[in-house]
Amino acid sequence: MKEKPASQIKNHESRKNLFPAFLKLENRSCLIVGGGKVALRKAESLMQCGAMIKLVSPTAQDAVKRLASKGFLNWIDKKFTEDDLDGVFIVFAATDDSRENKRVVDVCRGKGVLVNAVDAPELCDFFVPSVVRRKSLAIAISTQGKSPVFSRRLRKELEQIITDEYGEFVDILGRQRERVKQAVPDILRRRKIFEALAYSDILNLLKAGKRAEVKERIEECISSLPD
Repeated sequence: MKEKPASQIKNHESRKNLFPAFLKLENRSCLIVGGGKVALRKAESLMQCGAMIKLVSPTAQDAVKRLASKGFLNWIDKKFTEDDLDGVFIVFAATDDSRENKRVVDVCRGKGVLVNAVDAPELCDFFVPSVVRRKSLAIAISTQGKSPVFSRRLRKELEQIITDEYGEFVDILGRQRERVKQAVPDILRRRKIFEALAYSDILNLLKAGKRAEVKERIEECISSLPD
């Protein structure tokens, strides 16, 4: 039997990989089916992204009810139906009943809506990664649903390495990017300035608490390049 070329095998295997992406959920309608601890965690995560959260469940934990009473989410006291998908961007099937979660998945896929089923990787259209957040900096870790526990372990390890100063540095780079874009018309020179800032020792200065030197280094990076 003739063997397939290695390139064909590699290409075939790569089709199984997940496509990494960060979604903008601000003011997007997101549905959670379920009212327990897992549903609560999903709601809290979505709140951080500014999503419009609809939660459908005939029962809900007190913490979920409190979020609803404060207007952070819209709790609808009933079982999930197809009509609940109207205008919805993504769905989390987060009940404690695997058969109910499977029903939600089937309905979502019939309507072409992306769905995540808790603790059922084979039913998920997307996975929620473990995330290290430092202001604007976000580092996501995924095992494609194979080991969420290991994802959490890696997140905790990275949290010891990626300190708050990394997020502060990203915010500084963002502010200087806008400043340079307005002040420097030449695209090539802009790119050199961005590289000078990103590869400078500003991050180390932030870690050392030398804020005054940070300002000096920023100006050096911007002004040192020839016109």
